[in-house]
Amino acid sequence: MSETRPFRLFVVAGEASGDVLAASFIKALRERLAPRPVELSGIGGPVLEQLGLVSRFPQADIQIMGIIAVLQRLPTILGHVADTANAVVDQAPDLLLTVDVPDFSMRVARRVRRDAPAIPIVHWVAPSVWAWRPGRAKAMKPHVDRLLALLPFEPGEFARLGGPPTTYVGHPLLDTAAAIRPDADEQRLRDNATAPVILILPGSRRSEIRHILSVFRESVRVMAASYPHAHFIIPAVRHLADEISNDVAGWSVKAEVVLGDAAKNAAFRRARAALAASGTVTLELALAGVPLIGAYHGHPVEAWIARRVVTSHSVLLCNLVLGENVVPELMQEEATPAALAGAMMQIIPDGSERSRQLQAFARLDGLMALPEGRRSADLAVDVALGLIAARSN
Repeated sequence: MSETRPFRLFVVAGEASGDVLAASFIKALRERLAPRPVELSGIGGPVLEQLGLVSRFPQADIQIMGIIAVLQRLPTILGHVADTANAVVDQAPDLLLTVDVPDFSMRVARRVRRDAPAIPIVHWVAPSVWAWRPGRAKAMKPHVDRLLALLPFEPGEFARLGGPPTTYVGHPLLDTAAAIRPDADEQRLRDNATAPVILILPGSRRSEIRHILSVFRESVRVMAASYPHAHFIIPAVRHLADEISNDVAGWSVKAEVVLGDAAKNAAFRRARAALAASGTVTLELALAGVPLIGAYHGHPVEAWIARRVVTSHSVLLCNLVLGENVVPELMQEEATPAALAGAMMQIIPDGSERSRQLQAFARLDGLMALPEGRRSADLAVDVALGLIAARSN
């Protein structure tokens, strides 16, 4: 391979979080290969576009959650799979990096491996085979050369299930954990159980908030009866800010909607407890040392299916990394306002439930630690360049 020509990277990032991960990879790759340029093509969002990517189609086209939503958009999705795979084959990049959106990414990878088997393929963010559809691990192996995992237990799970070679490269939350942990003054605010700061986190997808925001609204009303001086804060993602703000404006209990990372981080540092929709934010709260209750309330059909296919002991990332169900999770019909508020009442005051969570959260840094001084993106680049070198020999 000539060292004078650009390194050609084709990237598929179908969600905002994948956009950020892929961007960290590209920045680390450019640092490693400089002065050799890195040329980008593929699919991404605004973060990747700032690095020079011209997305083949809007990222939102494949940013779909839920079986029903996928079925409604299936023709569009399958068309994008074919278009993306054909583009990869035609461009013959030095590396195909797919990030998250596993159902879309794996369909692309399968076609590329069939039509251009020499192209190295790396997938970042291991699909949750430990929770449901474990057969996906073995199905990935023929067309994924290396899998990059965010969670420390995942390499062992993929080895057990016959999946592709998997490397734990750390979770990006580790890079930002310091920003959500309190200083001494903020800790004093956290310690105030009479006028606590309570976070309400309804999720980052429109389909999530449609189902759960009304439940959280009533939970807040019940909590406020016992904690009249509580300050409720809702850190909202920008694309849902108007929808959330309009809903919250009609709440009988005042709640503050905040936007942006700085405001969210400040809220995390002051928070005494949180009520959160299941998702990555549960791990973020645990790393911040904020006791929480996890909840899920989705479409009844999807919930019915999930009960029959989910095999893990928990759906909360914080519980999965800890290896025990430290954080209570109330799902679907269990997630009533009274039940959620009652569970929150166990972790707002000092007591055994709050202490149990805090003691468990203190173990997370050790469980998720990376080699000293290394970043997730650096490790990901190590794996990718090692794969390319091995395949070229």
